[in-house]
Amino acid sequence: MKQLIIAILMITSVGTAHAQEITGSWKGNLDAGPQQLEMIFNFSKSQDGNNQCTIDVPAQGAQGIPAQLLHLSADSVSLQVPAIGMSYAGKLTNQTIRGTFRQGPVTLPFELKPGKAAAPVRPQEPKAPYPYATEEVTFSNPAANATLAGTLTLPVGYKAGKRVPVVLMVTGSGPQTRTEGVFGHKPFLVLADYLARNGIASLRYDDRGVGQSTGTFTGTTSQGFADDAKAGLNYLRQRRQFGPVGVLGHSEGGLIAFMLGAERAADFIVSMAGPGIKGDTLLAEQVNANLQLYGRPATQSVQNLRSELASKPQDAWMNYFIDCDPAVYISRVSIPLMAVNGSKDHQVLPGSNLKAIRELQQSGNKLNLIKEYEGLNHLFQHCTTGGADEYYKIEETMATEVMADIAAWVNEIKDKR
Repeated sequence: MKQLIIAILMITSVGTAHAQEITGSWKGNLDAGPQQLEMIFNFSKSQDGNNQCTIDVPAQGAQGIPAQLLHLSADSVSLQVPAIGMSYAGKLTNQTIRGTFRQGPVTLPFELKPGKAAAPVRPQEPKAPYPYATEEVTFSNPAANATLAGTLTLPVGYKAGKRVPVVLMVTGSGPQTRTEGVFGHKPFLVLADYLARNGIASLRYDDRGVGQSTGTFTGTTSQGFADDAKAGLNYLRQRRQFGPVGVLGHSEGGLIAFMLGAERAADFIVSMAGPGIKGDTLLAEQVNANLQLYGRPATQSVQNLRSELASKPQDAWMNYFIDCDPAVYISRVSIPLMAVNGSKDHQVLPGSNLKAIRELQQSGNKLNLIKEYEGLNHLFQHCTTGGADEYYKIEETMATEVMADIAAWVNEIKDKR
């Protein structure tokens, strides 16, 4: 859940200089104790000719963070990002900007050199030409005045009249495109490719108000996103070319899968790191897990968390989420359900969430599969600590064993219908 990740630091940088001048992109590695963060400051001119700067932090999945330029000359720069309480000031000498980075109580030396971030290595991402057909499609949720744009991927060797299973993919929290792009990875693109090579169609779409989809993202709750997903399921059924129609959701998308499963809007559901416990409890657990990961005591409580959130500007999505109890939905799911987690998931902890799902589904469908994968994180990558700072660095996008189990389980559902 991108919105739920506890950011440790966010920052800035820019690079590509000509002679002794601060312009283009400059990058540097900020030594932030337990991790080093590569930051890129991008200096350019706006359409009206004014200087501007944006900041990228690839390891945190942050791009284009707008910075306020307080001063920019041929050999010095000063800027700030008030939203995160960060500032930077430096002077250019011999093609190196030497300066000081500040954020809250943290003050660190920070050097920048001309250059852009290297493209991350992602060996699992499929490259065209693909051995299967894809189709750009749209479907609508009229109640929200939203048209969702997506990609329908058909299996290898698909022929009209072949009733293959299909899954609708629902992203995690935060504005996401159809690839579920996060930390330099494209999990849904990789998964759609794997499923297509194993006889399963899929539809993945841009969230409302994101990418090519219309509608308003801000202020929409999980229920609103569930309504969008239900419209997608209805669209797939109306095409009358598929066998069982399922929904596969990651993180918040897993919650949405439970919501739709409870009302039998789908024939089966796959919840990948979906929550099984109430939102406020999940967030408190997440905070404590991340504190412990960095050697600090687990001091967050549900009461304190709710007090902290109440003191901040109110957010409709968060207000809904902290009050949402997935048990209401999970207990009503009677269709086949697959729920999976990684043992090193520090965002949706398997110990509490999978336990709750198992208990709520004790009398569930005989085809249910509830499984914890050893050594995998929230993105289902093989990892060391499971911390969010590893997501970008890991080349693997999604563990093959997880994708293989999903494909095998969905095909079993098809065969037993």
